[in-house]
Amino acid sequence: MRFSRSAAVVPLAASLLLGTGAVATASPVVLTLPPPTGPRPVGTAALHLVDHQRVDPWGAPGSPRELMISLWYPARDTGRYPVAPWLPPAAAARYAIDNGVAPGDLRVPDTHGHDGAPIDRCGRLPVVLYSPGNDSFRSANTVVVEELASRGYLVVTIDHTHDGLVEFPGGRVSVPVPDGPATGEAMAAARVADVRFVLDQLTALDTGANPDVDGHPLPRGLRGGIDLARVGMFGYSAGATTTAATLHADPRVRAGIGVDGAVTGPVVTAGLDRPYLLMNARASRQTLPDLATFWSNLRGWKRDITLTGAAHATYGDLAVLLPQAAPLLGLNQAEVEAEIGTVAPARSVAVQQAYPTAFFDRHFRHTGHLVDGPSTRFPEVVFTP
Repeated sequence: MRFSRSAAVVPLAASLLLGTGAVATASPVVLTLPPPTGPRPVGTAALHLVDHQRVDPWGAPGSPRELMISLWYPARDTGRYPVAPWLPPAAAARYAIDNGVAPGDLRVPDTHGHDGAPIDRCGRLPVVLYSPGNDSFRSANTVVVEELASRGYLVVTIDHTHDGLVEFPGGRVSVPVPDGPATGEAMAAARVADVRFVLDQLTALDTGANPDVDGHPLPRGLRGGIDLARVGMFGYSAGATTTAATLHADPRVRAGIGVDGAVTGPVVTAGLDRPYLLMNARASRQTLPDLATFWSNLRGWKRDITLTGAAHATYGDLAVLLPQAAPLLGLNQAEVEAEIGTVAPARSVAVQQAYPTAFFDRHFRHTGHLVDGPSTRFPEVVFTP
């Protein structure tokens, strides 16, 4: 397990395979993710992007910044389109090896996203951008992403190259760069630039252009279907830091959710005039002074919620995947709870599906009042004034 490169020390349980006492198994442990609860099936498509206006600080000398993103959306006619894996094959194998497990002993889950399925055009789709944590990857919060897509959002998940495990077309895998004195500040700036570049590509996609450098076919129905007047963003851990910084840097992003992460940089004192939700476990206004300052400088709609019994990794797919992998890893219940808290996995999933959806529904669809205050449906969710 690595730690966030942000100024505040926030543990990042981005790795699923945490134990060193993993035991051999005769047949692989096959992990599964819970399905989304929305009314529509989900489609997905991966795109390989290159930003020729930026040199990658950690790439080959003079090489441009490369990114992988995925589009997640409400789909139709999904029957002939296979579901996408949680991680592509080379990245999945590297993920297992990096964490002390033979690739043949564990199979990462399939998602519920049908690769390349046509878009269900239920009007122009509001957009939600997703930024993962440090040393993580764009599929780490698939439970939330699929829920939003099943309810009519176009969700764009972003891998920040060299800050996590990324597989590019052809099986080339990029791994995180080592931490260093200048890495944190440079990576924070690169992350925000990544998101802004992706926003530019969404504008191109809406006009019918295909920015994928390999010519990967786009799902039918994308042209003219992106509502760029309704763009939100959420991020986990270091992705929460990226979310707040992006809202400060780019007015195109109209609402944000910071999931258990620090806030650093100019946005701390400048604040924001747009809606913002804090979803806390260990990173809170009580533990992080900059987060408290940021909160006091928010001038728009704001809420601060905490899931009772949560740990840092309660928010994310790890909350349901780690208990499934625990026997293979030789982890007991106390060791599992040290990572994902004492929240039952089903309740973690329910909160993760309900609250981000309600937040974006409230601000983009004028529904979703679950985020206005405490609810008898979720007594474990505490609102802090």
